[in-house]
Amino acid sequence: MDPKNAEHYHRASLRVVFSLLTIWFMISFGCGILFRDWLDANFPTIGTAPFGFWMAQQGSIFCFVVLLIVYALLMGRLDSTYGYNEEKEPTQ
Repeated sequence: MDPKNAEHYHRASLRVVFSLLTIWFMISFGCGILFRDWLDANFPTIGTAPFGFWMAQQGSIFCFVVLLIVYALLMGRLDSTYGYNEEKEPTQ
């Protein structure tokens, strides 16, 4: 493997990780703590819970699961771009 190619792969993978961590932080910390009152005032309730409370308790978990799926897709695409994809073993 070319060292320059490995360096580009490493930088691209760090960019993906830090981007998704930033989104996760903004959703979990921002919606759950910083913007909770604003979300309660400007969005409808979900069931009987105000939207800010719902985002702090359930919405951030749903967003985290979506971010995990996005991470798997992005890293799979990155792996195949840089030649790190897994090839299936031939069956006998």
